[in-house]
Amino acid sequence: MTKTLITSALLLSSVFGLQAQTQKTDTVIVELAKTSKVIFTIRDRSDLTTLKAYDYQALFKDILAKIEAKDTALVAVSPVPNEKTSTEDWGKIENDDDNDDDDWSDDNRSGYSKGKKYHRHRNEGFFNFDLGMNNFLQDGKFPDENNAPYTVRPWGSWYVGFNSIQKVKIAGKFYTELGLGMSWYNFKFQNDGLTMSKGANEVEFTQTLPDINPEKSKLTVSYINVSVVPVLDFGSRPSKSLLWGHNDAFRIGLGGYAGYRINSYAKQVYKVDGDVERDRTRSNFYLNNLRYGARLQMGYKGTDIFVNYDINELFTENRGPKLNAFSFGVIF
Repeated sequence: MTKTLITSALLLSSVFGLQAQTQKTDTVIVELAKTSKVIFTIRDRSDLTTLKAYDYQALFKDILAKIEAKDTALVAVSPVPNEKTSTEDWGKIENDDDNDDDDWSDDNRSGYSKGKKYHRHRNEGFFNFDLGMNNFLQDGKFPDENNAPYTVRPWGSWYVGFNSIQKVKIAGKFYTELGLGMSWYNFKFQNDGLTMSKGANEVEFTQTLPDINPEKSKLTVSYINVSVVPVLDFGSRPSKSLLWGHNDAFRIGLGGYAGYRINSYAKQVYKVDGDVERDRTRSNFYLNNLRYGARLQMGYKGTDIFVNYDINELFTENRGPKLNAFSFGVIF
C-alpha cells in the first residue's frame, strides 16, 4: 500500500512539473543600481490589469523600509479591486492625466484605496530668477538712431528679477502662473560722461566737465511687481524649469504684469587725478511710479526665456523723453 502511494505521488509530481515547464512565462528584469534589480515574472497576462492598480511608489518605500529594518515579513498591499470597481474604472484611473509631481493624500500612500480615485493638488509653488538685458524704444526706434544723448549700451544694461510663482492648473495642459516679486532696470548709457539730473520741469541730460575722466554712467530703477501669465504646458511633468526643474516638452505663456517703483538713482563713475570716484544721486527723475506691460515666456525641456515690454512710458508725460522700456533673457 505504501509503495502504491509513493508511486502515485511521484507520477503526480512529474505531471505538474511537466505542466509548469510547458507554461509560458514572461520575465522582465529592471536594473535599479549597481547590485540591485527587480524581477517581474508573469505567467498569466490577465494579471496586467491588476498590476496596473498598484501604488508602486508606496510599495517600494515599504520594501526599502523593511530591508533597512531587516524585516522579512510580507509587505501588505491591496492590488485586487472590489466587486464595485470594474475594469473600466481601473482604466480611467490609469489614464487620468498622470503627473509624477502630484501630491497624494496620506490615505493612499500604503496601497491603492479600493473604489476611490486619487485626489491631486492642482497648485505648485516655486521661485523664478529672471536674468537678461534691458533697453528702451522711442517711437518704435532705438534712441541711437537719432543720436539721442540717453542711448543705452546693450552690454552692461542688465535686467534682474526675483519672483515667487504660484502655478494653478485650470484644465488639461492649461495653467495660470501668478507672480509676486521685484525687478531692477539697469540702463547703462553709451556716453560714459552723461550726467542725469532732475530739472525744474523735466529730466536733464548733460555732459560732464572736461577735467573728469568718466568711466560709467547709468540709471537704476527698482519695482515691486505682480503678474498673471496663462501658460500652455505640453509636458507630462509640468514643473519648474532649468536648474531645478524637470519639464520634458514645449510650453508657452502670454500675460501681463504691473509694478510700482520703490527706488531709483543715477550713478557716475569717473577718475580725478588717478583716483576713482563714484557719485550716486537718488531721485525720482520724473519717472512714472507705475509700470505695466505684456510678458511672453516660452521654453523647451530645461530652458526657458522671457520678453517683457512696458506699455506705458518710462517718464511721466512732458517730463522726459517718450521711452518704452523692455527686457529679455533667461528664466532660472
